[in-house]
Amino acid sequence: MKKLQPIQTLSLVLIFIFSITGILSLNSCAPTSAISAKSGVQLWGENCQRCHNTPSPMTFSPQQWETIGMHMQTRALLTQDEKDKIVGFLKSSR
Repeated sequence: MKKLQPIQTLSLVLIFIFSITGILSLNSCAPTSAISAKSGVQLWGENCQRCHNTPSPMTFSPQQWETIGMHMQTRALLTQDEKDKIVGFLKSSR
C-alpha cells in the first residue's frame, strides 16, 4: 500500500472539513417545519411584537402593508414565506 504524502493527507482532511461545514450550513438555512407550519397571525404576533406594539391591520392599506412587509423583512430577518404570511394576514384582516 502506498503511503500518502503529508500534503495529500492535509488536502484530504481540508476537503472533508469543508464538505461537512458546507452541508451543515446548507441544512441550517432551511426553515424548520415548526416555523413553516405557523400562520400569518402567529408570525405577526411573535415577530412584530418583539420590537414594538403592533398596529391594527386597519391602520394601513394593502399597498402600504406590502411596503411595510418588505422593509420589515430586512429589519426583522424574516424569510420570504414568513413575510408573505404576515402581509397576507394583515391584508385579509381589513
